[in-house]
Amino acid sequence: MEATRQIYWNVGHGVVIPMYILAAAAFGYMVWGFRQRLLIWRQGRALDRFDRYDERVKRMIGEVFSQIKVFRVTDGGVFHSVFFWCFLVLFAGTMMVMFQADLFTPLLQVNILSGEFYKAFSLVLDIAGILAIFMLAGLFVRRFVIQPKGLEIVRDDYIVLQLLFAILITGFLIEGARMAATELQQNPDLARFSPGGLLAGQLFTTLSAGTLLVTHKILWWFHFALVLGFFCAIPYTKLRHIFTTSINSFLAPFEPKGSIATINLEDDSVEQFGAATISDLSWKDIFDADACTSCKRCQDRCPAYATEKPLSPMKIVKQIGELAAGNPGGNLSETVSQDALWACTTCYACQDVCPADIEHVNKILEMRRNLTLMEGAFPGDEVRTAVSNIEVNGNPFGLAYASRGDWADGLQLSLLEHDSDVDILYFVGCYASFDKRNQAVAKNFIKICTAAGVKVGILGKEEKCCGEPVRKLGNEYLYQMTANENIGLITAYNVKKIVTTCPHCFNTLARDYKDLGLNIPVEHYSTYVNTLLDSGRLKLEPEPFSFTYHDSCYLGRYMDIIDQPRAILRHAGGAITEMDKNGYDSFCCSAGGGRIIAEEKLGSKISEARVKMATDTGAPLLVSNCPFCLTMFEDGIKTGGAEGLLQVRDLAEIVAERIVP
Repeated sequence: MEATRQIYWNVGHGVVIPMYILAAAAFGYMVWGFRQRLLIWRQGRALDRFDRYDERVKRMIGEVFSQIKVFRVTDGGVFHSVFFWCFLVLFAGTMMVMFQADLFTPLLQVNILSGEFYKAFSLVLDIAGILAIFMLAGLFVRRFVIQPKGLEIVRDDYIVLQLLFAILITGFLIEGARMAATELQQNPDLARFSPGGLLAGQLFTTLSAGTLLVTHKILWWFHFALVLGFFCAIPYTKLRHIFTTSINSFLAPFEPKGSIATINLEDDSVEQFGAATISDLSWKDIFDADACTSCKRCQDRCPAYATEKPLSPMKIVKQIGELAAGNPGGNLSETVSQDALWACTTCYACQDVCPADIEHVNKILEMRRNLTLMEGAFPGDEVRTAVSNIEVNGNPFGLAYASRGDWADGLQLSLLEHDSDVDILYFVGCYASFDKRNQAVAKNFIKICTAAGVKVGILGKEEKCCGEPVRKLGNEYLYQMTANENIGLITAYNVKKIVTTCPHCFNTLARDYKDLGLNIPVEHYSTYVNTLLDSGRLKLEPEPFSFTYHDSCYLGRYMDIIDQPRAILRHAGGAITEMDKNGYDSFCCSAGGGRIIAEEKLGSKISEARVKMATDTGAPLLVSNCPFCLTMFEDGIKTGGAEGLLQVRDLAEIVAERIVP
């Protein structure tokens, strides 16, 4: 007996026309629903995300079908990824049956669903269906039984899970009823290639032939109705992410991570800076709300949320969506709350881990811009003072700008105003210029360069704050003012290369200053020193030590500098014990996003949480390569009760101690 089956068995080919009419109606209803969503998305301002079309399509296909971003985190990610692949197999199988019944058989008299191919086809689809049910059960248990902290349960969750369960289970029941009538007794060898249907078929073996036929027909129409309901529900429930999340892979930016739109402050036609209402955000910002799957990975990774602050990146995205759909004229900062907006450290952990390519950080920055530039708001009086100090003295401490280069007295370096013929300009930054602890880092960096024969120059009193902290707090005006002054000096001195010891200065000069006309190579000292070691210009005498290493957010996640600092520390003789959160999953020190000049008044201290992670490793030494991190960790060690358990040092200090004379 040939291995095959009769398509439309029992229901007859007469169902084909009404089936396609109903399917077309459901599809039309789905399209109409998305058209309503389109009207909501279009409330946002214009943004071009259709350039480099071929690259976008290639990226979308790769991300969607590999599920690489979903699979990255095991908490629910494995269940979702496997379910997606199974669902894809089942959909492809359904399309193949449709083509066979309505195209190949009537028009070509060819039956591809026969013989060994049919056996494999049947087996693969049944296994996919069984796996899909198990994966869906895993997602059900996670959401409704385990209920991880912070995972919200809404009406859509019940609708979606029940609908998917019903579709899968009725699919097997239909197969079981058909097999009970046509295969279980008549062709048991073939029945083995449909394990799900074979199991379901046992439920129907006691029914009479007539009852079995009626039951099968009822199940068939009920299953078909569920499928139609599934398509109809897509635009109106979380199921819409089937399309929107996939499309978001296409729409994701190609700009360097963390890029911020530079405002044209000289455009007199601009009356609104930042985002006060939905129309001030881009259409992509609103679209992100529909692409969000509420998986809460962004929330789980957020250091502010983890330390009891009123910020959830997931909640902000959802609030934007709710405002766009229900009250587009509503005030964004009032809806989200200023405390939530100011709590963000811009660490980028939310965006880095998001499987839906949602852009959380720039939404927050646009709302901050409105608060700062349009409403004159600050996180606190200490920030108001620091901003005023930067405006007057070029640094947040309010110290005399003339003393900015005093730390370098007696060192082998040049002031560019006296000698601009140097190998590198060391852009020192405010903390290494004025903070005694970080001045030691700057001096050790100069020691390293001197040993490698690198001629270093600094701007000294001419250097000003790079402007990064105030920009991240929304003050684009002050940022551009200080940035343009720095750029004017640097270009006037014909600098060949810039090196910084601050990841925040590094990001700002290397990326943001390009929008303002600076096109000089910029490098962080960790990669620069690593190159000096690799080239043999710098030699170290390794001395064994145990340590754990902190990946600065602005060095690791923003600039993908993960391995080079570790390579330097191994070269110096270090043995690393990694913290639980490291590399791209590193936990913020709390100083990013301008928080370095703001007091941490809400929740517990982020720096203490990170210090706790370091002490948990048992390593006596915590190594960083960021002045903000160094400052925060020394504070966290004192306030977190880790004195005597942990010491924090900068990478430059470790290297400088081991230089071969």
